[in-house]
Amino acid sequence: MRIFNRKNKSSAQTPGDIKILDMLGLGGYSGDALSEATYFACLRTLSESVAKLPLRLLKNEKDGGVSSARELNLYGALRYRPNPYMSAGTFWGTVENNRNHHGNAYCLITGFPPNIQLWILESEHVEVWFDDKKILSEEPALWYIYRPPRTGKTYKFRNEEILHFKTWASFDGIMGKPVREILRSTVSGGSTSQKLLNKLYDNGFTAKMVVQYTGNLNDGSEKAFAKVIEDYATGKITEVKSVIPIPIGTSITPLNIKLTDAQFIELRKYTALQIAAAFGIKPDQINDYDKSSYSSSEAQRLGFYVDTILPIIKQYEEEIAYKLLEEEKLKQGYHVKFNVASLLRASLKEQMDALARATTTGIYTPNEARAYLDLPAKPGGDKLFFNGSNIPVEMAGEQYKKKED
Repeated sequence: MRIFNRKNKSSAQTPGDIKILDMLGLGGYSGDALSEATYFACLRTLSESVAKLPLRLLKNEKDGGVSSARELNLYGALRYRPNPYMSAGTFWGTVENNRNHHGNAYCLITGFPPNIQLWILESEHVEVWFDDKKILSEEPALWYIYRPPRTGKTYKFRNEEILHFKTWASFDGIMGKPVREILRSTVSGGSTSQKLLNKLYDNGFTAKMVVQYTGNLNDGSEKAFAKVIEDYATGKITEVKSVIPIPIGTSITPLNIKLTDAQFIELRKYTALQIAAAFGIKPDQINDYDKSSYSSSEAQRLGFYVDTILPIIKQYEEEIAYKLLEEEKLKQGYHVKFNVASLLRASLKEQMDALARATTTGIYTPNEARAYLDLPAKPGGDKLFFNGSNIPVEMAGEQYKKKED
């Protein structure tokens, strides 16, 4: 009788799958793991974007304001040190790397609120099962099976013990698919084009050639004859690098393959843009400035935040709040939120203009604006200032009434 239904079904790898894994450095391939630079550039961009966003634990006050919940020990675990061995930036950047590369990222929750620590599990050794037979619990529930190869043991964790982050490519709402599987052929094409370029470099940009000779050579002599000519053409014979000596009655006709004729550069750019688009990365972030200006780059950065980063951090915030905050804390207004100000940080002039406007319109106090610039507070700076010409909306028109009324 089946106890579980497995959510992440695995299938046998085909030779094509093995080549892709080798190319990505996940198999037994001993060559360059960064053979597809665009793919890893996208991983790096997303990982660093999440890593540099401070995660804050906040509380909605009764007066409508929001304050940092520094009184809870969980604040330090989320903001500074999820576990004794990782800083917050390293931890969340690693989680994002696993989420994109493997499709799913898993973090084990240890301890009890508020003394909680978070530990990253190796995604490739985690299986997700659904207990539809109610063997392990009274209600059907998700279970995470972790089999680390170093210990050889099997660990079972309940749904509430694991923070589970997945990619946007999820068709059941439980498991995510890695982008590298969806773009299997595109990533493979990018790797093949890089290998072609490497071969041209190795051959001194000398393409194949046709050798015509007079005579009847056996197979062994023919291969030896061709090998000598190839060594001269590729510069393997160091004594003579620019001259190819050939016997009388022999002619060489090169088969030139021009990269411009094959639109090699255009195809590589198109492949890079396809991979970047699947990750939500903008062209200027993979160094494609062909149709870019300063204003368009600024718009692309804002689009990157709205279209790419915002859905990612929203998933993080919702999962963390549900798994790490007790129900009573949620009712009291506690919540987690990434500080995106570091991602949207503008020039010093733009910062000063925005802070000046926020201070004179009653949004920030002067000390709050100074704290944003990492400056010390000053006496009397905790008051809100507002332009006296503004009036509440319910008083609109009062100034036109007669004095006696």
